[in-house]
Amino acid sequence: MIPRPTSHDPQPPRLLDRVAEAAITRHLSANTRKAYIRWTRRFVLFHHKRHPLDMGVAEVNAFLTHLAVESHVSASTQNQALSALLFLYGTVLEQPLGLLEGVVRAKRPRRLPVVLTPEEVGRVLTRLEGVPLMVALLLYGAGMRLNEALTLRVKDIDFEASEITIRQAKGNKDRVTVLAQRLRPLLQRELARNRVHHGREVQNGRGCVQVPNALERKFPGIGRSWPWQWVFPAKGYYFDQELGRHFRYHYHESLMQKAMRAAVVAAGIEKRAACHTLRHSFATHLLMRGSDIRTVQELLGHSDVKTTMIYTHVLNRGGRGVTSPLDELKGLGDG
Repeated sequence: MIPRPTSHDPQPPRLLDRVAEAAITRHLSANTRKAYIRWTRRFVLFHHKRHPLDMGVAEVNAFLTHLAVESHVSASTQNQALSALLFLYGTVLEQPLGLLEGVVRAKRPRRLPVVLTPEEVGRVLTRLEGVPLMVALLLYGAGMRLNEALTLRVKDIDFEASEITIRQAKGNKDRVTVLAQRLRPLLQRELARNRVHHGREVQNGRGCVQVPNALERKFPGIGRSWPWQWVFPAKGYYFDQELGRHFRYHYHESLMQKAMRAAVVAAGIEKRAACHTLRHSFATHLLMRGSDIRTVQELLGHSDVKTTMIYTHVLNRGGRGVTSPLDELKGLGDG
């Protein structure tokens, strides 16, 4: 068991640093690592900065119940907090929690995903341009999540095979999806422009992106190599305090989300459509065209086909394939 830090330690390791180190050692994604650190901090602050080794199942129950009852978080958010605390106690502190009983669970509503018709998708896409257009084309044309599209690297696009490899997606899994033929020339032109700009950046001593799993130590300079560059790079750089270096970030999520909202409004669409709606529409339209549900499952990266089956419910919604009895009544005028 890892001992609790005491005041006699010359430099006791900070709890959050230990969480980060444990997450990196186990190759958890950057988003998961940040989430676990955030929930650990909230848990400690909720209990007035008591050390987790001085707490246990009762305090974890109280915190999770507070999230559901008073903070009104969603079921997925509460589950994420639980996963973070299980990781904290089981992996970082090496004191696995016992059975959690009496936790008030946040309710998980059963909602069907918002899906656009093919005509509506076209109206939205015609109101986008530049990088937001290409990202939207990836979301709809390949069924990618927003973060997957924005963190796409040059090396993961295979123009010859018309495939895109998505690395370390949700659940830390890789998968392969389709590259739409209509998107190929747009991406090739974008990459050609980016490569020229990247060459100038490297000449000026910049042009470095972060690479996973300490590859930079094994292959010095790989972060400046062209294959590892973002397909959609941001204009500026950020400074990583832990590594003490500047890195180029990818196109930011908020910019894409803002562009998508504006396009939906401009298209006159009243559905609550967002970037993820294009992924839902990709799956639904494939099934409408007769694609096998197992194939759609693999393209989306779902672990369980039951998750993919939600789109079959969307297909049956709103009368698709069903004739309303009202339409068969005779003797009614159209007015």
